[in-house]
Amino acid sequence: MFCPTCGNLLGVEEGPKCFRFACRTCPYVFNITRKEVDDVLGGVAAWENVDSTEATCPKCDHSRAYFLQMQTRSADEPMTTFYKCCNHECSHLWRD
Repeated sequence: MFCPTCGNLLGVEEGPKCFRFACRTCPYVFNITRKEVDDVLGGVAAWENVDSTEATCPKCDHSRAYFLQMQTRSADEPMTTFYKCCNHECSHLWRD
């Protein structure tokens, strides 16, 4: 990254609370903060209204699993099926 004030290359340094980009020729400083990551499968809400099917959990061998289909690749590729074990003690997630 370049300094928006003077155009020089910014260096990375450790600040008092976080890492930051700092210009070595002028007082410009840009604090680096972590970005919140969204759950790829939509979090807990995505699994609230899904159907179940006969699928064996690879972790606990339970015979039923909830399933959810999503388009994860290009449109000419088949949809990806995600499964969640119906055994509430397990709740293992896997995909097919």
